[in-house]
Order: sequence, then structure tokens, then C-alpha cells
Amino acid sequence: MRPPNMRIAVRKESDAGERRVSIVPESIKRLAAKKIDVSIEAGAGAGAFASDDEYRSSGARIDASLDALLTDADAVVQIRAPHIEDVKHLKEGSALVSLLFPLVNHDLVRALAARNITSIAVDMIPRTTVAQMMDVLSSQATAAGYEAVLMAAAALPRFFPMLMTAAGTIAPARVLILGAGVAGLQAIGTARRLGAVVEAFDVRKVVKEQVESLGAKFVEVETEDAATAGGYARELSEESKKKQAEALARHVAKADVVLCTALVPGRRAPVLVTAEMVASMRAGSVIVDLAAEQQGNCALTQPGKTVVEHGVTIIGATDLTSRMCAHASQMYSRNMEKLLFYITKDGALKLDFKDEIVAGSVVTHAGEIVHSKVKEAMSPGSSGAPGATSPATATGAV
Repeated sequence: MRPPNMRIAVRKESDAGERRVSIVPESIKRLAAKKIDVSIEAGAGAGAFASDDEYRSSGARIDASLDALLTDADAVVQIRAPHIEDVKHLKEGSALVSLLFPLVNHDLVRALAARNITSIAVDMIPRTTVAQMMDVLSSQATAAGYEAVLMAAAALPRFFPMLMTAAGTIAPARVLILGAGVAGLQAIGTARRLGAVVEAFDVRKVVKEQVESLGAKFVEVETEDAATAGGYARELSEESKKKQAEALARHVAKADVVLCTALVPGRRAPVLVTAEMVASMRAGSVIVDLAAEQQGNCALTQPGKTVVEHGVTIIGATDLTSRMCAHASQMYSRNMEKLLFYITKDGALKLDFKDEIVAGSVVTHAGEIVHSKVKEAMSPGSSGAPGATSPATATGAV
């Protein structure tokens, strides 16, 4: 008798305001072709405009309750990291695929190990050529970078493009983007399409060509190149940090819009825009802080709020990807397809811990914490997450 297909469960995201869903209807048939059946919690896709009827017609099963959903699930696929109290509802010995941020969510990691859950942190998937199609950080950063520019344009009391009018010529808005990772590059392209004059800064000099290819000016600072293997950045020296701050202060003062995209995995986001820099900006200017969920790159950012300081509107929205719920969900779902195809065979989970992607993303397995960096971060006397990156690198949620 042929063994049953693997069954994955898709939960309705429980975080307030989260509208994305981890698997969209278009993925169901492709998953079924690989012997992966899908159960959907009723209403899970409603926020992203994917109805239960669409899921049914694609071949998914709709479960009215969470208990029914999880009863026969071999794996749960979701976006946001589960709350610790949610772990007890997972079937012992099953798998969880989601954002986990295990370098800082130590209690959650312990709870998953204690429940014998095979947890796969999609935020830890190595950024390699093979893993590109599984890279949820990049896909979600694309949505965040795009939405950030739209929010800035809506809040700015000036035009983005140059306009030739009967009342004279209107100069284009000046946009400064801090960090030229995925979110930053998407923001550059979007701001340029809206007609703004765009500058971008990053501590990695290798991104200069990418910035300029999108029509933006790269802000040069005479510091050492902070690029490391894998496209991330190392910590700058104190002298370089001082030079960086001085250069940024000059460019921030001239900007109509500043978009901040710098995150440090497992740590507070670096402060790149000080209160003094904000005070130097023209009244009516706008800052959109994509790092707000980690306290922000601007010293005056208030996570989840929009505030006005020194006449400058500072947007600390933490739901940028959720605002682009339809396409953000579609991209996340496609990422999940590729990941599931990679770690399953004939309808069952197959993990090769010698494989770079598996070793880099599986955090707990068989009741143990198996990820080396997570174990190091959780060891007594550890100062926090190893391998953290330096400012102006768009990682994590952006």
C-alpha cells in the first residue's frame, strides 16, 4: 500500500493586524503533485483576499477549528513566529516552518525542543544561489521597500517628480535611502519611478554598481569596505563610524524623505539618524523607518506609530509587508513551495544535516537544539547573537 501523502497545515496568522497567509491557492496543486496535501484553517487567507472557496476548488481541505487542523498535520506552515502558548497545540513530533528568529527567541526554541518539534526557521535559510527561491527575507523585503516609498509619498506635502507647470517648475523630491539591501534597492527603484532624485548609502561598497544601475547616486564615505561573504557586513571601526555619521548628517539635512532599512540580526537596529539630524531637516519632511520593529534606525522612531518631531513626520509602521498582503503572500507561498520540495521526498520529510540549507535552517529536531549558532547564542555567558551584521545592511524583515 502506498504511504499517505505528507499533510501540511496552514494556520490563520494570530498577530494583530497581520493579513498575510503562508500558502495561497495557486500553490495547492503544485504541492499536491509532490505528494503534499494542504489543510487550511477556515478564514486563514481572507486578509490576503484568498477565500475558503478558492482553496477548496484548488484541492485544499478547510478545517473549521484549530484542533481539527492540527490533528493529522505532519507540518505547520505559517509566517510569524508562534507564541510560546501556541507550541502546546502542535502535534508532538511534527514540524514547524515559519519565521522564528531563534537567535533571540530562546524560550520559544526551548519550548519547541521540549515538544519534540522539528522547527525550520525560514529567516535562517542561507542566502546562497540554490536557496534564492526559498529566501523569504528577500521576498518580504521587496514588499516592504515598495510600500515604504508609497507611504512616504502619501505623507510628504510635496510632489515626488519634477513638474513643468504654468505656475513654474516644481523641483523633484530628494530621497535618501540608508541601506542598499533588497528593501533598499526596491525602494530606490520605486522612488525613481515616482520621479524623485535618489541617493543611497551602504557600508558595502560592492553595492555601488547596483545603486547606480537603478538611477540613484551612491553616497561615498571614506571608510573601510565592510562587506563580508554572503552579502552581509561586518562592524565598522569607531573612526569609520564617526566619518559615516558626519557624512550622513549632511545628506539627511538636504533630504525631503529618508528611508531607513538597516537591521542587525538578533540585536537592536543601529541608530543612523540622530535627533539632531532630524532637527536639521526641513519642516514637512518624512522619515519611514523600516527597522521600527527593532526600535528603529531613527532615534525618534516610535514602533507602530507615526509621530511628528521638529516638523518632520516619522513613520514607524511595523506592518509594511502586511499592507502588501496579496503579493507578499504570493511570494511567501512560492518560497514555501521551493523549500518543501527541497526537504521532502515522496510525501515525507527528508532532512540531510550535511546539506547547507538544512543545517542552516533547522533549529530543533528529535528533542534537541541542533543549530550550532543558536546553541552558541543560548549557551551560558553568551553576549547574544553571533555573526551580527553592521549598519546599513537590509536584513531580517526588510
